[in-house]
Amino acid sequence: MPKQKTHSASKKRFKVTGTGKVMRSQAFKKHILTKKTTKRKRNLRKSVVAAASNQHNIKQLIPYK
Repeated sequence: MPKQKTHSASKKRFKVTGTGKVMRSQAFKKHILTKKTTKRKRNLRKSVVAAASNQHNIKQLIPYK
């Protein structure tokens, strides 16, 4: 069976933890930052676990990560 190709956009956006969970960065942190509070921007820096409903599909896109 041939090797599976990794989805290029997904390998930049997702990381897989040691326990197999998929981590993603949060949205709303790229622009229009003046109206957002410092606390809100600070909390948006953190990575979060991707939704359970999406984990299987994301793992198929990045099989070797």
